[in-house]
Amino acid sequence: MSIEVKELKAAIDDTSLPVSGQAETVLEIDDLRTYFFTRDGVVRAVDGVSYSVRRSETVGVVGESGCGKSVTALSILRLVADPPGRIVGGAIRFEGANLLELTEHEMQSIRGNDISMIFQEPMTSLNPVLTVGHQISESIILHQGLSKRDAMDKAVEMLRLVHIPEAPSRAHEYPHQLSGGMRQRVMIAMALCCNPKILIADEPSTALDVTIQAQILDLMRELQDKLGTAIVLITHDMGVIAETASRVVVMYAGRKVEEASVDDLFAQPCHPYTKGLLGSIPRLGLAAKADGKRAPLSEIAGMVPSLFNLPMGCTFAPRCAYATDHCHEESPPLEEKRPRHWAACWHTDRLLGNTE
Repeated sequence: MSIEVKELKAAIDDTSLPVSGQAETVLEIDDLRTYFFTRDGVVRAVDGVSYSVRRSETVGVVGESGCGKSVTALSILRLVADPPGRIVGGAIRFEGANLLELTEHEMQSIRGNDISMIFQEPMTSLNPVLTVGHQISESIILHQGLSKRDAMDKAVEMLRLVHIPEAPSRAHEYPHQLSGGMRQRVMIAMALCCNPKILIADEPSTALDVTIQAQILDLMRELQDKLGTAIVLITHDMGVIAETASRVVVMYAGRKVEEASVDDLFAQPCHPYTKGLLGSIPRLGLAAKADGKRAPLSEIAGMVPSLFNLPMGCTFAPRCAYATDHCHEESPPLEEKRPRHWAACWHTDRLLGNTE
């Protein structure tokens, strides 16, 4: 075993978390607003979103396509294309420092080092003309200053860490020579090679079959236990959230509409949109009671509104069975409906059956 590999293992062992450190907040998003300025108008992709992430915690961010999940993640790393996009307000604090106030050079030292991201499609994120080992070692050379040979040794060890067989030979292969699951493991190895404090995973198991999806999620949990990394898991799959996250942020039309622990959210959702998302999950128990017939899934009526022209009042009101005139006239504030359970809805009591 090389000295570099031993150092890598020692670094991993040294990051074991004391119990007292688990509540430490490493990332805080405060009233973030990211808009896109186009010929057709202003798209408020992220409109006043706030949430925090603690060390070694997995926070799930869920919602339909176009609700602002990925744009929020790109805003954290300041990777929103300008033009047409621009962060117009709010703050993103990493260990107390506002990332929006840093220079581009300072951000480069944070991206891939302190905060890493697994992008949705590995084939579009990996360079097709460079070997996977070369691509992993590039980040190691940039942020840790190792020589090319030492960086390649560490890249091979990272491939072993994500359970890629025959890692030394795989390191010299190109992305197209690997399966979808292998490529996703390479992306995870690349994201974790500098032992980041925060890992943003944008739909890390999309387009993978169920077996490989389970392996990828298990791998992320295993590496989190070893490295103590906080994870922001972006997905539309509530089943993945139930299995992986400890806390959930629900987004709709660029805004946060609910936040709670996984147990509380699944037991008693306080927003009609969250209730609709949970109702759309297939349930084997219901199918078994349907006498062999396919049990119908619950669906949310209508479509996500255009971000060019959001409706007055609550943006979910046009699709909501609980909506009243008040909902169409005034946007509800985000309030603590139950202990440590926030939602933006005028009619949470009706949803929970607490009124006549």
